[in-house]
Amino acid sequence: MAARTAVRPGQLSAWFTTPAILLGLLFTLGPIVVITSFSFMSQPEAGSGVVMEFSLASYQHFLFQEDFYGQMYFDPRYLNAFGLSLWQAVGTTALSVGIGFPVSIWMATKPPKTQNMLVLLVTIPFWTNLLVRTYAWILFFSGDGTANTVLSWFGIEPQQLLYNSWSTLVALVYTFVPFAILPMYSALAGFDFRLAEAAYDLGAKKLDVVRKVLWPAVSGGVLSAVALCFVPAFGSYIQPVLLGGGKVLMVGNLIADQYGSARNWPFGAALSVIILVLTLVGAWALLAWAKRSAQTVSLAV
Repeated sequence: MAARTAVRPGQLSAWFTTPAILLGLLFTLGPIVVITSFSFMSQPEAGSGVVMEFSLASYQHFLFQEDFYGQMYFDPRYLNAFGLSLWQAVGTTALSVGIGFPVSIWMATKPPKTQNMLVLLVTIPFWTNLLVRTYAWILFFSGDGTANTVLSWFGIEPQQLLYNSWSTLVALVYTFVPFAILPMYSALAGFDFRLAEAAYDLGAKKLDVVRKVLWPAVSGGVLSAVALCFVPAFGSYIQPVLLGGGKVLMVGNLIADQYGSARNWPFGAALSVIILVLTLVGAWALLAWAKRSAQTVSLAV
């Protein structure tokens, strides 16, 4: 008979963690199970909600539509929305990491007290509601806003800077740059920059120092920054609605429309499941790449 594991004084039994585990499963896996179940159900003939009848119509509706004669034809509209969301997420991630990488290195080279102050400055945007910060960009890009005022100083006529993909991208980058800076700074906070100085003294070029000395130390932070930026940017809702002006249809807006005006809950759930699957595949690819990189990266100069 296997011996029972002794509980040390002051240590609680593992059974005390059961309520926390159950609550965690309820509020994490529970919504996923509900949404996945809804995606395989039918849409009622009138009103919102679902009909408890198994159906693959929602997934079929993602790629195909039915004409007046009952024939199915390929419809790329929803794929275009996913493509635009992917483009916005990739652009947001690349720009956020590109901006955050040198900033995080610069922060990590400062004295400890200065580093604490810089981290505080990076987190200041979190003190203000995201909706308010997004409205500030509307004022900045408006016809008589700051951007057009600066252009007028150079003799350039006012431009239509609002309600397009580029204004949406700017707002997304602004939102997620702190999410890129903080994990990369955290990875470099304990890095000994004398290694980089030694590499310079030994004749290494700047690119070699970044690639062979800094990158192994910051690579984990970069991967975290990519995940923290890409996943929420892919399903963003506020920025496309306010700065896109209804002209930039991304997946988050599409799902909201299905649960709201369209009242097609099964199709909205199917879109959510598709996003979840794509995100899991991307996370798996990212982890596989990180594992392979960790085996091949060397600190040699």
